[in-house]
Amino acid sequence: MLNQIPLPNKGVILAVDDTPASLRLLTDILKAEGYEVRSAISGELALHAATVQPPELVLLDVSMPGLNGFEVCQRMKEQEQTRDVPVIFVSSMSDTQEKLKGFELGAVDYVTKPFQREELLARVHTHLELNRLRHRLEDMVEDRTRSLQISEMKLRANLLESISAIAATVEMRDPYTAGHQRRVAMLATAIAHELGLSQHQIEGLHLAAVVHDVGKIKIPAEILSKPGRLTELEFELIKQHPQDGYEIVKEVDFPWPIAQFVRQHHERLDGSGYPDGMKGEEILLEARIIAVADVIEAMASHRPYRPGLGIEAALTEISAKRDTMFDAAVVDAALRLFREKHYQLHS
Repeated sequence: MLNQIPLPNKGVILAVDDTPASLRLLTDILKAEGYEVRSAISGELALHAATVQPPELVLLDVSMPGLNGFEVCQRMKEQEQTRDVPVIFVSSMSDTQEKLKGFELGAVDYVTKPFQREELLARVHTHLELNRLRHRLEDMVEDRTRSLQISEMKLRANLLESISAIAATVEMRDPYTAGHQRRVAMLATAIAHELGLSQHQIEGLHLAAVVHDVGKIKIPAEILSKPGRLTELEFELIKQHPQDGYEIVKEVDFPWPIAQFVRQHHERLDGSGYPDGMKGEEILLEARIIAVADVIEAMASHRPYRPGLGIEAALTEISAKRDTMFDAAVVDAALRLFREKHYQLHS
């Protein structure tokens, strides 16, 4: 008999479940896909294993005797060596309030039992890749400070490539909005040129707009693509994505405050936005530009809960809220682009 060629190691995962059968099933699925799997049958063992040798990702049951999954996640996020390890809860608890609690504690995703094998593997792959891309960005910036031989142009091209990869990872989970971030970035850049911003400002604005919705990686896919009206709790999850996006990119030392642009893109001049209810000039100009571009693209494009409303409806909306919710100069620049210079959203 020929020896079976082993699959290459695709990543180290810690699987945690107090039910031996469930733990075995999870382990077998992951190993068959080429992952290196370490198992723990209790919260205490999981915390010890993660602390001694941090994995790349943790799949964590919620309902366990002793330390439950929420407590394990909280303690991991409090420890320096494990705080950046992505945690995906895998639980039979499907209540939205429980999911919300998990995200508040720092989890990146929540898979409900019984799960589909393909869905679980897709989410594991997505979060591993996102975490690796984030670390790759940090390494790239560190390399820049250590090596003066790397040209600024090449560095920024690499930054853009990695940022685009993160954006693509997010949109893989939400096919209804594929291309949204790219179209918003192009429109925001055009508005910035119309306003006469410097090339340096425009470059930072473009990068931020490309990943302004990166925080949606933490929102369950079924909520992102839900065709009906969201519940209050589901909308609260959606409203967390600017803060979650900020947390994802804040440690990367960009030449611009990219994380703040991402955090503020749903703030409104009158204080009605989120997550911080900022007002007027408290909101960075770049974030005010992304906010207008985001609304125009979202209204004009198709969504699972409604057909596209068209550019005129979007322009009417921003005009009606000019100088109350949206920056007047930014709105005027957008109107000029579409009505006088015949700008079109790219497909």
